[in-house]
Amino acid sequence: MTHKLAYSFSLALSVAIAGSALPMDDARAKDLLVVDLVSEPSSLDPHRQWNPDSYYVYRNIFDNLLTRDNDGQIVPQIATEWENTSDTEIVFKIRDDVTFHDGEKLTAQDVAFSVNRIIDPSFGSPQLGQFNKIVSAEATGEYEVTLRTDGAYPVLLAQLVKLSIVPQHIVEEVGADAFNASPVGSGPYRFGEWQRGISVRLDRNDDYWGEVGVFPAAEFRAVPDASTRVANLQAGETDLAVTLDSDLAAQLEGSANAKAVSVLTERIGYLKLNPTRAPLDDQRVRQAIAHAIDKEGIVEGILGGFDAPVAQMATTSHFGYVEGIEAYPYDPEAARSLVEEAGAAGQVVSFATSPTFDQRIVQALAQMISDTGLVAEIELTDMATYLQRVQSEPEDQPYMAFGRWSCACQDVDGVLHSLLHSSSSWSALSDPRIDALLDEARNTLDEDQRLAAYGEVSSFVAEEVPLVPLYQAAIIYGAANGLEWQPTSNESMFLNRMGWSD
Repeated sequence: MTHKLAYSFSLALSVAIAGSALPMDDARAKDLLVVDLVSEPSSLDPHRQWNPDSYYVYRNIFDNLLTRDNDGQIVPQIATEWENTSDTEIVFKIRDDVTFHDGEKLTAQDVAFSVNRIIDPSFGSPQLGQFNKIVSAEATGEYEVTLRTDGAYPVLLAQLVKLSIVPQHIVEEVGADAFNASPVGSGPYRFGEWQRGISVRLDRNDDYWGEVGVFPAAEFRAVPDASTRVANLQAGETDLAVTLDSDLAAQLEGSANAKAVSVLTERIGYLKLNPTRAPLDDQRVRQAIAHAIDKEGIVEGILGGFDAPVAQMATTSHFGYVEGIEAYPYDPEAARSLVEEAGAAGQVVSFATSPTFDQRIVQALAQMISDTGLVAEIELTDMATYLQRVQSEPEDQPYMAFGRWSCACQDVDGVLHSLLHSSSSWSALSDPRIDALLDEARNTLDEDQRLAAYGEVSSFVAEEVPLVPLYQAAIIYGAANGLEWQPTSNESMFLNRMGWSD
């Protein structure tokens, strides 16, 4: 059966910019938007990394085939319409009026190149697990691209929301490293300058085909200390700061210059365990760690009640959320008994983290785990090093790592496949049964079959504990009072959807 989803250009544009920025004249006085991130981007090549500090920046440099509007609905961006010609083939029509920042026209060849680049195993994209159902992309017309998959892929469109279009002629001419250092896209902002360890500047693309941003330039600064990010806001030196905690948000109440804004996201905080490394290769030790963690205490006592405890790696907004999954209850006495029974008392387990994450949570988790008789040693590194470690071979990955995962796709395929399938660089698990269930779920359009498979996987996670789901994360930003912006659950930061009023 042929399924068709088509959107006219006028509808696409109106939906994509719904609720977007004020007219440019209203923001003339604000020449530079200053954003404080936690870390500098680990990459500005959109195919080489997937983490918040990188994504916040590069998503403004590049356009994607599809995007989400402020309500979370999938809408056109470079694609204007698409048609499923079979369960394994989808044809996209693309815009004919888009140019890259070097003035060259964006073509169907660029779209096909971008898809083929990210699915090439030799390229080594950490996003590969989200796109490896695609077997090929081909320019089948001047403004037409055909994607083929190795079976039905029910979350293809949701995944394509994250796939940025890069210029083939530049990537092939300069190479991946040079492209990462000076990226060229077609988005609403151009790359300006990257002062390593300090900041990245973007300049407005006044020739952008869509809604032009109100800010002539934006500067993304690396400010690891959260209290410094808040102090910068209160001093009027920063316009937007990411990753605040509830205590810091409270400091902005009544501030003359800034406010806190938050949203409950589809991101899930979790503790990843490495079952290939002793003593975590013993199920009793993993169960003990699950028993040791007081999720309610973390949410209420540390996170200020903004977040919500979870028993599985899904929220109710995800397809694949399964009713009735129960995790091991908080029981520190049972945790100590299991560690003793396993003969693991006194054994050291390294605990990888990065300043990007809330260290209050990391320290609380380490203390809870150490209370079992294990010795949890926190290893704090910069984000790039952390990512390199947690995406290495399983036997080289840390014993434990704290993470906050979002696929921005509202489907657990983008969570469970990436974190648990043995083919994924993020996974420390190698279990043929789990691989088969995850493959089954992403290879059928039958929703009941998919839910049944995900139910088994989530039950396995709850019992075998390759990771511990902790909480559905709220994200809290600090914003200058003049900034007009509503954060979204998919955690995008589109500069051209922001406004300013003095």
